[in-house]
Amino acid sequence: MDIALIGGHGKVALLAAPLLVKAGHTVHSVIRNPDHAAEVEATGARTVLTDIETLDGPGWDELLRGKDAVVWTAGAGGGSPQRTRAVDQDAAIASMDAAQRVGAERYLMVSYFGAGPDHGVPESEPFFAYAEAKAQADEHLRGTQLAWTILQPSGLTLEEPTGRIALDAAEAGTVSRGNVARTIAAALERPGTAGKTLRYNDGEQEIGEAFDAVS
Repeated sequence: MDIALIGGHGKVALLAAPLLVKAGHTVHSVIRNPDHAAEVEATGARTVLTDIETLDGPGWDELLRGKDAVVWTAGAGGGSPQRTRAVDQDAAIASMDAAQRVGAERYLMVSYFGAGPDHGVPESEPFFAYAEAKAQADEHLRGTQLAWTILQPSGLTLEEPTGRIALDAAEAGTVSRGNVARTIAAALERPGTAGKTLRYNDGEQEIGEAFDAVS
């Protein structure tokens, strides 16, 4: 596949890109800062410089035209509520709408464990803006005609990846960013994960086996 990897300089994206390239995909990593290009290209991905926060509809169409899949790993990174809404909600939704317009049918969203309208985060908490933005974006994605998958990993760590997860865990725990990268690659290889929201911690089941069971 020809994949647009949105948020290409993020920790998860930098781990996912070489896995996707090794699997034979062409990866276009979308980044804003040209200073990050060399690090991204070292993964085997091709860099695309653009600011998704300010991209308009035609700009999104141009970015995603010809792509088979979109992988969203971007995030405002805990900035202001306004920027969080602009990136995690508005830009994400704009990318989904563009993907439908230009025929990029496969869409994989990296969300978080517990995301949704009933996220339960108090409005007084700094995390509230992010929780609200992700809830809106995820719900919009579910309402599209795209072949979508929503990944909901729990608290991210920098531990070495094990390649094993606990799918549909009752409570949030932790998961290594390397394992999240592996779930991205595994989901894209399994069309049967389309239409699924996959919530997980690190665990004991091999990622491919876990995803095969729900495909």
